[in-house]
Amino acid sequence: QVQLVESGGGLVQPGGSLRLSCVASGSIFSVNNMAWYRQAPGKERELVATASTRGITDVADSVKGRFTISRDNAQNTVYLQMNSLKPEDTAVYYCNAQIMQYSPSYYDSYWGQGTQVTVSS
Repeated sequence: QVQLVESGGGLVQPGGSLRLSCVASGSIFSVNNMAWYRQAPGKERELVATASTRGITDVADSVKGRFTISRDNAQNTVYLQMNSLKPEDTAVYYCNAQIMQYSPSYYDSYWGQGTQVTVSS
């Protein structure tokens, strides 16, 4: 069984910063791409940032220059550093990882339970 556990969400004022963490644990043979998504009330879930095992990263245009994704492959952990936060960044943030539980097998998609980020004065 695989679990993804996010942490680091909370309430922050506009212009502030938060750092989200997501740890994958359980029966894991290999982790491929890891990513952060977010879903605001009444909106569809959207991709925020991705990070490959080789360190190739990408972020959505809406957060470019403000958010940075990074990962620690040895710890099966992905981070999202969020700076200059805006009220429109308010959402539940979800971690996603492509995980192979045993070899030979295939990569399956796993989700965390989500962590709330609220940007408000």
